[in-house]
Parts: sequence; C-alpha cells; structure tokens
Amino acid sequence: MPGVILISDAQLTEAAADLAAREPVFARALQVVGPLPLRRVPDGFLALRDSIIGQQVSVASARAIRARLDAAGFDHEDAMAAADEGALRSCGLSRQKLRYLSALAAARLDYDALRRLPNEAVVAALLPLPGIGRWTAEMYLMFALGRADVFAPDDLALAEAARMLFALPDRPRPKAFAAMAAPWAPWRAVAARLLWAYYARTKRREGVG
Repeated sequence: MPGVILISDAQLTEAAADLAAREPVFARALQVVGPLPLRRVPDGFLALRDSIIGQQVSVASARAIRARLDAAGFDHEDAMAAADEGALRSCGLSRQKLRYLSALAAARLDYDALRRLPNEAVVAALLPLPGIGRWTAEMYLMFALGRADVFAPDDLALAEAARMLFALPDRPRPKAFAAMAAPWAPWRAVAARLLWAYYARTKRREGVG
C-alpha cells in the first residue's frame, strides 16, 4: 500500500505540527521557516522528464530547456519516442540526456500502477531506467506521488541542514542519516521539506545563493 498521501497545505501543516510535537528541534525550525510548501507536481512522464532535465544544470537552464521541449510538442511519451535527434538537441538536451529521455519514453511506464505500489516497489520500477537513480525516484515519490513517509538520506542539503539543526560535528552519512530519520515516520517527507526550508533560509541569511 502507498501509505499516507500529502494532498493539501492544511494536511502538510498538521503533519508538521505532529512532527514538531515529537521532536523539539523541528519545533524550533518551524518557528524559523514558517509554513512549509507542499510543492506537488503532477505525476507521470513529465515529472520524470523534468527531473532528468534538471540534473547537473542550473534552475534557469532547466526551465529554458523544458519550455523549448514543451513548445516543440515534446511533452508526452509518443512525441519523445518518435522525435528526431536533431530536434531534441536543438532544444538544449545533451546527448546523454537525450538517451535518458528516449529510454524513459520507450519504457511506457504504467504510471497509474505506480500510484498503487508501496514506496520501495516504485523505486524498484524506476531504477532500471538510465538517468534515474535512487534520489530521483525518491523525489518522484515525494513530489509527484505525494508520499508522506519517504526520505532522501543521500541529499547533501538535507544532511547539511540536519548537521546545523541538530548541532552535529559533521554531515551524517547516508546510512546513519537514514537511521536518524527512522523515528520521524510516518512523516519523513515532511521532515525533508522542513530541513530543505531550513537550509534555504539559513543560506539566504549567510548570503549564499
């Protein structure tokens, strides 16, 4: 079963309050960052397409590439699978990302079925695709499928936020970070949103980014 799905700002606020009641450090962080953003995106091909496009490029560059692809009609699997390489390259895609997106389109994933699968089964379905690692699968679970109890222990911003908030000597390693996050169930994706928000607020205060 997929577990709890986050579908509204009000639901996210209630979940964050429950998390803060169980972890005083999060209560202090919430006072700093205020209401958390839900940041849901529609699930399906476009969510994964856009995640791949955003890898290792700036936010502005990714936005521009997405806009060119959409304007050219490459916003669904059939169009992407049938696209001429030159047309896709002219939209700003590298050859590597072109290969990733072509494989994604050719896979013809059953996105309706993914909605009904438990988290690890979704990850297992996505990992065989080139260009999709565990982090990308976890982001799909959090923001496209709205799963409430997903975490991304490999995320450097989350680890740095945890280091600052919990006064750790170093960023937690992924395995230790996953263990640290276990007590935050069933709201680990809420904890992730809070940590990201705290990281962003702290870096703005420091003049970074």
